[in-house]
Amino acid sequence: MRTIDLRGIDLATADLRTLVPRPVVNVEVASQAAAELIAAVRERGSSALLDQSERFDGIRPPALRVPSEAILAAVDGLDPTVRAALDEAIVRVRKGSAAQVPPPQTTTFADGATVVQRWQPVDRAGLYVPGGKAPLASSVVMNVVPAQAAGVRSLALASPAQKEFGGLPHPTILAAAGLLGVDEVWAMGGAGAIGALAYGVPDAGLAPVQIITGPGNIYVAAAKRLVRGVVGIDSEAGTTEILIIADETASPALVAADLLSQAEHDEAAASVLVTDSTELADAVAEVLEQRAADTANSERAATALAGPQSAIILVEDEIVAAAISNAYGPEHLELHTVNPHATLANIADAGAIFLGGYSPVSLGDYMAGSNHVLPTGGAARYSAALGAYSFLRPQQVIEYDRAALAELHDRIVSLADAESLPAHGEAITARFEG
Repeated sequence: MRTIDLRGIDLATADLRTLVPRPVVNVEVASQAAAELIAAVRERGSSALLDQSERFDGIRPPALRVPSEAILAAVDGLDPTVRAALDEAIVRVRKGSAAQVPPPQTTTFADGATVVQRWQPVDRAGLYVPGGKAPLASSVVMNVVPAQAAGVRSLALASPAQKEFGGLPHPTILAAAGLLGVDEVWAMGGAGAIGALAYGVPDAGLAPVQIITGPGNIYVAAAKRLVRGVVGIDSEAGTTEILIIADETASPALVAADLLSQAEHDEAAASVLVTDSTELADAVAEVLEQRAADTANSERAATALAGPQSAIILVEDEIVAAAISNAYGPEHLELHTVNPHATLANIADAGAIFLGGYSPVSLGDYMAGSNHVLPTGGAARYSAALGAYSFLRPQQVIEYDRAALAELHDRIVSLADAESLPAHGEAITARFEG
């Protein structure tokens, strides 16, 4: 893992953004390939999706839509300990998601003059669940539960076909869907699946959705960017990343373990440590080398840690560390400092923030009650984690009676005339003629 020494350098935020580690491959690079896959699905429908599955997943599914019997069988065959864990995760995420649904608010301007702010769910949502290097059953929970909390009526879940399971998505993913009552599951993955959800696949009976959510690789992120405008998306939740701010009080073993926990996701995963302690940096590097060699996904993790997207960054103090984190906009931010709440006061941009030694990212991945579908690639600087609010649209309902409108008649007409839009004013006057 390389070291970047920024001590003694006075940099503006814009400069910091050029110095923080990023993957060499970005979403723009993947856009052309994603666009071609989406175009093929729009042109050839289910045959294109089946061809893409055979090409990328090594198997041609017997059917795109997963039979309900396969979902029920996956639930029946689920390991009891895994089922108990999923049940607990569902309870916690459901409680956290329910808190994200705002109640209607009525503003009264005068007698007979009200504006009601309400939050209306989309009717149909497409939920993407990766299944390549890791069968992310937890992502089923993170997608489905907030959509249900928001009141979405129709859910379509897509996950790649698995060669070892006869062309079905991973059984744990199917079981999680079954536990949540989702019966529309599609064996399709990658950019093509995103295009299918956005535009629909008439010959397969797949109706288009209004919003697409969920994490995925860089091609999934690129595809989501390409269909934005045709449908809504949550954010570009691509390859995972973790940034840890730590001082001399932090445990090297815990910091190393948490950096490794994200590095094992993908060769392009980003693990970044920002610290003002050279002693901690050296100790973490030593522990990380040993842990990476011993872990089950050692080859994948080692590639990620050695990549340009991962680094140990040395800084002067905690204030600079926070500035670097804000410039980076990490998906996951851990604060291992003597007073993490004080450190938090300087943090503005992050997808999810984990305070102290007993709040690792792995907790948020499964059981915290928060959501692990988070913006990546710096998108946390302007977007948020997936939540019930992602599936809700704020709508204003305006209701004035005759007397309340009459009070505003002259002012509306004067503004309409000032904007050279006289018919606007005439629409008001017409209500008081005769």
